[in-house]
Amino acid sequence: MSKVSTLSDEEISEIIEMALSDHTSFAQIEALYGLRDKDVKALMRSNLKRGSYEAWRRRVRAFSDRRATYK
Repeated sequence: MSKVSTLSDEEISEIIEMALSDHTSFAQIEALYGLRDKDVKALMRSNLKRGSYEAWRRRVRAFSDRRATYK
């Protein structure tokens, strides 16, 4: 059983909010919830509309290309 399937709706909402924030890294999410970056990406993919997910991934990639410590 994956960690994502054991999360409450409230926890999923908190993780999505954290992932959408430019100030929260994948490492911080992992420390709080035990989810690795691939788990967060899967959670985001299944809970956001396709266009919203793709826009988020583009933004994360663009920021990570510019800053070594981003997500």
